[in-house]
Amino acid sequence: MKRILVVDDEEGIRLLYKADLEDEGFEVDLASSGKEALRKIEEGNFDLVTLDIKMPDISGIELLRKIKERFRNLPVVLCTAYHHYKQDFGTWAADAYVVKSSDTGELIRTIKGILQEKP
Repeated sequence: MKRILVVDDEEGIRLLYKADLEDEGFEVDLASSGKEALRKIEEGNFDLVTLDIKMPDISGIELLRKIKERFRNLPVVLCTAYHHYKQDFGTWAADAYVVKSSDTGELIRTIKGILQEKP
């Protein structure tokens, strides 16, 4: 079973993503901050991370950089409500960029596509 870490400071989003991804057969862990996410990534063996950009302790863009420096092959999907971040050079290291929605269909399709490509 593929393991996904959902990183978002909004509890409602974390719980929505967890429920919908578990319905698709994924094992899901949650982190509410960048620091918590880094600790869990170091301790766990995740196949993919979904990452919010706007968080209070470490921005998602900074966290993305830290993840890619230390865990180069760990896919990261940026999830944000803000379209303009897609133009930010710092987001280009992500494996995908999905605009947040209560309909998680695009996110799930994106995750499945990335994990199918991953050896």
